[in-house]
Amino acid sequence: MARSIWSGSISFGLVNIPVKAYSAIHEHDVRFHLLAPDGSRVHNKRVSEKSGRTVEYSQLKKGYETSKGKYVVFEQDELKALAPPSTKTIDIEDFVALDDIDPIFYERTYHLAPANDAADHAYALLATVMEERGRVGIGKVVMREKQYLAAIRPYGKGLAMSTMLFADEVVDEDEIAGIPKRRARVSPRERALAEQIVDSLESEWKPARYHDDYEEELRKRIKAKQRGKLETVVEEEEPPAKVVDLMEALQASLESGRRRTAAKTTRKSTRKSTRKTAKATRPRAGRRRSARRAS
Repeated sequence: MARSIWSGSISFGLVNIPVKAYSAIHEHDVRFHLLAPDGSRVHNKRVSEKSGRTVEYSQLKKGYETSKGKYVVFEQDELKALAPPSTKTIDIEDFVALDDIDPIFYERTYHLAPANDAADHAYALLATVMEERGRVGIGKVVMREKQYLAAIRPYGKGLAMSTMLFADEVVDEDEIAGIPKRRARVSPRERALAEQIVDSLESEWKPARYHDDYEEELRKRIKAKQRGKLETVVEEEEPPAKVVDLMEALQASLESGRRRTAAKTTRKSTRKSTRKTAKATRPRAGRRRSARRAS
């Protein structure tokens, strides 16, 4: 059973809804330890670069570098006193259209659940109204000594809260040298071909269709090494990049998309015909009962 990482309430107008927040993601990255040549673990130590001695954690201070080698020093207790207290209420300041929020602002998502039975009705009311109107509630929340902008939105049968970046935390496009100041003109023919490619690859969003291929391969190799089966991986040299005419690339992409669509249609037809055949050849319950009585 998942454990809540924050509890408080959502407040909008004079309505107050007690809720609990649960992490909505389960990270499964493969984690490695550093090993010495003899196979033993290697540990990082806090060492003073001046004396070379190990420093205990309780003795550490924090410093903000103002210039090369010069720091404004803080004791750990000083920073704890400055940390914002964990809020127990998310005051919704605005309701905005979901489509108006660019995904670049979203950071981490949590499930919100009613804290008790008495909160169920108000919780359902807020989720229903926001879903029908396509709105997201925007407010602020403090978790783990950090203040976040938060977006509360309908998700599935309930509500979710996504912590968000503040506007000054998002890098402006103008700061990226490689992004052109204006979009290049495209010809009607190029546009028509590109639209056909997009249409040929159109599909429903099914998250389970996509996998972390690198991690799956890595876990296979871990198991193989565990069993003592060492595999030799032959690195294939990538062919040198060649300059391709845009129209040629678009046309080739379109043909590839058509082949993919045709293959997908063939697979669907095969599955349907297989199911029909299986259904036709399956003996009916009535026939089975008659056969048993006759015997």
